[in-house]
This record gives sequence, structure tokens and C-alpha cells, in this order.
Amino acid sequence: MRDAVENNHVIEACCYDQRQETLQGMYVDIETCEKALNSYLEEKKKVFPRLYFLANQALLDVLSNGNNPVKVNEEIGNCFDGLKDLTFLKEGQEPFKTALGMNAKDGEEFVEFPTPFVCVGAVEHYLCDLETKMQNTLKEILENAKEATDDWELSVKPRHIWLNDYCAQVSLLGTQIVWTEETQRAFEELENGGSESAMKEYYGTTVTRIGALIERVRTDLIPEVRIKIITIITIDVHARDVINSFVVQKIQDSSSFAWT
Repeated sequence: MRDAVENNHVIEACCYDQRQETLQGMYVDIETCEKALNSYLEEKKKVFPRLYFLANQALLDVLSNGNNPVKVNEEIGNCFDGLKDLTFLKEGQEPFKTALGMNAKDGEEFVEFPTPFVCVGAVEHYLCDLETKMQNTLKEILENAKEATDDWELSVKPRHIWLNDYCAQVSLLGTQIVWTEETQRAFEELENGGSESAMKEYYGTTVTRIGALIERVRTDLIPEVRIKIITIITIDVHARDVINSFVVQKIQDSSSFAWT
């Protein structure tokens, strides 16, 4: 490069003795480095496959800052669809390695881990552990949410108030689980010779619950709760229409095509 600066005639600069061989040797070395780098990155991706979502430059940044989880946190949102980043406990000496919970991509929701998660070891390994932590956290919250649905018919915590305690994903899933169970229960009453109007009565329940959500969404709500309620209303309307179709078609059997 110094020679090229001193002599800016391109033909002369390229025709020095051994210039071609030198450039070809450099090219071979670069190819060797690229193959070694790609092989190295591939091994990391095999351990934590979500790293495939990152460009090589971003992945190199993650790997080079593996001992600094706060820096890794800047790219973590690209590995998980609904996750923006983690909230770290910033006390004591840096680098901070204790995560307290996760933030949604829309910036509206924060889900706290039942116990703090400490990022230790190689970055690709603690990211695997983090994924498991996230799954177990949501599973535990869902179990608590499902247990709390027993209070829906009580004035203490009906569904339109119950959903305040849980993130949108859990609230929606809990709602759908309960709807499936209650629909199945209505079928069982019909099949066992119980109330002949079991499905019609459950239709009334779905309408009442939607009405409660509509009344609440008309009030002054924070964006997080408003979006959550609107989403559940959308799903509820479909669920209500399904139940209504059972009533209109006089579906009596849970094994009928209209249900399964």
C-alpha cells in the first residue's frame, strides 16, 4: 500500500516483482480465515440455534462480549420474537450479570422472573438456560392464572379484572383454555342427559363476559391493558359465534365435526 501511494500509476503499481504472488497469497489467507470463522460461528449456532437469526457481525459482537451480559442484551431481542431485552440488577461491580425479568418488544409489558437469572459461563450456554428460564416462568405464571380463573364467577375477581394480573399472552391463553374446558363441560351435560339448554346457557355466559370487557375498554386505561382487552374481545367474539353455531345447529355431541 505504501508503494501504491508513492507511485499512483496503477499498471506500474500492480506490476512490481512478486506483487501478483503476494496478493494471491493474501487472498488465500483471507479465505482460510473466513472458513475458520464460519466454522467457529457454526459451532456456536448449533449450541443455541436462535443465533442463526443474527448477522455474522452482530453474532461476533455477542460472542466477543459474552462476559458482559448487558452488551449481549442489546442483540437479544433479535433472537426472540416477542422479547425486547432483559432488565438487569445494576448493583455492585460491573459487568452486571443478574437479570430480573424480560421486557416485551412493544415496550408495554414486563414479566418478572420468579427468581433472578444469573448469566454465567459461555454466552451460547447461558442463552440456552435463559430460554428455559423464560419458558418455565411463563409456565408457572400460566398455572397460577389458570388456578385463579376459578374466581371468575365471583364478584371479587371476575375475568375483566383478573387479566390485570397477567401479561397479554398468559391472559389470552388462560381465556382460551377455560373456554375449551367450559365448552366441553356443556357437551358433557348434553350427552349425559343433563340440562338440555346447557349450550344455550353457556352462550349467554360468553355474551356476558364480552359485555364486561366492552364496558371496561370504554374507560380510561393504560395502553398495555387496552391492547390486551381488545385482543381478548376479538378472540371472544369468534368463540361466542362458535358456541352460537352449536346452538343453532343443535350440536349435541363433542365428537361431531363442527366441534373437533
